Amino acid sequence: MNIFSKGKSKLEPRIYSLLQQILPHGKKVGSEYISTNPTRYDQKLGSFKINIHTGKWADFATNDKGGDIISLYAYIKGISQKQSLLELLKLIGEKL
Repeated sequence: MNIFSKGKSKLEPRIYSLLQQILPHGKKVGSEYISTNPTRYDQKLGSFKINIHTGKWADFATNDKGGDIISLYAYIKGISQKQSLLELLKLIGEKL
C-alpha cells in the first residue's frame, strides 16, 4: 500500500469534518458540501461542490476539479499532493 492509499483510508471517514475546517463558510446539501472557492473572488455558494463521501470536487465556474480531499486541499493551499496529505493527516491527529 502506497502512502496515498494509506493516507486516504485515514482521511475518508473524516471528509465532512475536514471540509468544515478548511471551508468553514460552506454548507451540506444532501451528499455534497457547497462552498465558495477561496482561490478566486467567489461570493456566492453554488459552483464549488465537494462530495462528502469521496472528496471528489469541482468548481463548475472554472472547470477545476479533482478526485479526493488530498487534491482539494492541495488546490486550495497551492501545495503539492504529498504536502497536502501530510497537513490533512496532522489536522486529524494522524501520521502515516
